[in-house]
Amino acid sequence: MKVVAFNGSPRKEGNTSRLIAHVMEVLEKEGIKTEVVQLGGNSIHGCTACMKCFDKKDNRCVIEKDIINECIEKMMEADGIIIATPTYFADLSPETKALIDRAGFVGKANGELFKRKVGAAVVAVRRAGAIHAFDSINHFFTISEMIIPGSSYWNVGIGLMPGDVDSDGEGMQTMETLGQNMAWLMEKIRD
Repeated sequence: MKVVAFNGSPRKEGNTSRLIAHVMEVLEKEGIKTEVVQLGGNSIHGCTACMKCFDKKDNRCVIEKDIINECIEKMMEADGIIIATPTYFADLSPETKALIDRAGFVGKANGELFKRKVGAAVVAVRRAGAIHAFDSINHFFTISEMIIPGSSYWNVGIGLMPGDVDSDGEGMQTMETLGQNMAWLMEKIRD
């Protein structure tokens, strides 16, 4: 089994990355392969609503000048998907939104590519607004017919400067529980 995580933060070693790493560590202990894709900081175009993915039905977005098609391929191959973002004005980073919109359309256009995969949102926040970002990612998972594991709280870590989330004990415990629940759920689905 494999989980791929998409880091929507342009800070490659920031709080979002640290939260992802904490979940991945638990998954790896459970024998699950993991991969992190650095989404944030890349020049990624948003969806243009051209609807060509519905015409072509080739599991790809027609926009070829960025990493989204590579991300879609990784999502198709994975059993579990983590989409992680920092909180920008109570919402997602633009790269995260572009991934959700474009992968979402491609998935729908090609017979629900992500159906019954396990999906988890992870959000880094300075103070407030994280739940809206968390909900936005989960909306993608539910409309894609994916299965969302719960945790001991919402999958949020609090911190401003890189590394601050390490001091958020409840946030780190939430990530650990999320990793355990993802591993358990993926095992049950595989059986």
